[in-house]
Amino acid sequence: MKRLTKAEEQIMMVLWGLGSGFLMELVEAMPKPQPHKNTVATILKILVEKEFVRIETVGRFHKYHPTVSKDVYSTRTLTSVVKDYFEGSFSSAVSLLVEKKKMSIEDLELLLKQLKNNAK
Repeated sequence: MKRLTKAEEQIMMVLWGLGSGFLMELVEAMPKPQPHKNTVATILKILVEKEFVRIETVGRFHKYHPTVSKDVYSTRTLTSVVKDYFEGSFSSAVSLLVEKKKMSIEDLELLLKQLKNNAK
């Protein structure tokens, strides 16, 4: 799966949040300051080429739909970061988060509980 730029990710976040939408709906849902509609249209064209978005023609307008779910993209992105920066070790990634105080004991306990439940 190809990686997205920050601008592409921002538009995908809006599209995932809406489920689908027309160009102006996407622009209006963007955080302030909103990009120009031509900028969003250009990025959507790139997302179609990268096969993250598909187009449905409704009359004279295009309705955009994500073809990759947020969950799938998030999982692949996180896996890639762990592979690239932590030699594939998720425990090393979690250890760094704990060391830098980005993850609390409560977070770790919840994670351990989830792991135990999934192992059953």
